[in-house]
Amino acid sequence: MLHEYKTINKPIENTLLKEKGSKFIGFAFPVSNEAELKNALEKIKSEHPKATHHCYAFRMGLNGENYRANDDGEPSGSAGLPIYNQLLAHEITNVLVISVRYYGGTKLGVSGLVKAYKESAKITLEEAEIITRELETEMEIQFNFNQQNVIFTLLSKFDAKVLNFEADENCILTASLKTAQKEKISEKLSEMQNVKYHFIE
Repeated sequence: MLHEYKTINKPIENTLLKEKGSKFIGFAFPVSNEAELKNALEKIKSEHPKATHHCYAFRMGLNGENYRANDDGEPSGSAGLPIYNQLLAHEITNVLVISVRYYGGTKLGVSGLVKAYKESAKITLEEAEIITRELETEMEIQFNFNQQNVIFTLLSKFDAKVLNFEADENCILTASLKTAQKEKISEKLSEMQNVKYHFIE
C-alpha cells in the first residue's frame, strides 16, 4: 500500500509567460481538500478580476484519483488539459495549478493555446520544490494516569506527535503518526493492560 506521495512544498505565485501580447500568469498551490482548493481559486479570481480566463487543473488523492481540468471558456482541451498533463509529468498530487490569461489582441489558435498553457504550468512547477510527504493517521489512546511514561515512551519510539493530552485518573491522548506505523503501534498497545485505543478516520 502507498504511504507517501509527492507534492509541492509551498505556493508558487506570479510566474509570467508572454505569448503574442497575451500574458499568462502561473500559480501553484499545495491543496489537500475541497475547501483549500476553493479558497485558492477564489483568491486568484479576486486578485485578477479583469483577466480574460482563469484556467486550472488539480490532482488530489494518493493516486491523483480526484482531478479536474477546467478551460474556463477557452476552446475545449486547450487549457485545463495541458496544465493537468504537467501535474502528471511531475508525478505530483494534492496540487492545484492556475494559469491566468490576459488576452493581448492576437488569437493563438488551439495549438498555440495548448503550448502556452503547457509552458505556463511547466515554468510554474519548475519553480516549486517537490517534496515527498508521508501519510499520517490520528489515534486516540485512553490509559491510567500511572501508565503515562510507558505510553509516551512508546509514542516517541514511533515518532508520533502528541496533539492533545488530558491528564486525569483516566488519561485521554490524541496523537498523529505515520500511517505506515499503524499496525506496529497497534500490536504494542494491544499487549498493554487497561489501555484502549482507536484510529480516527
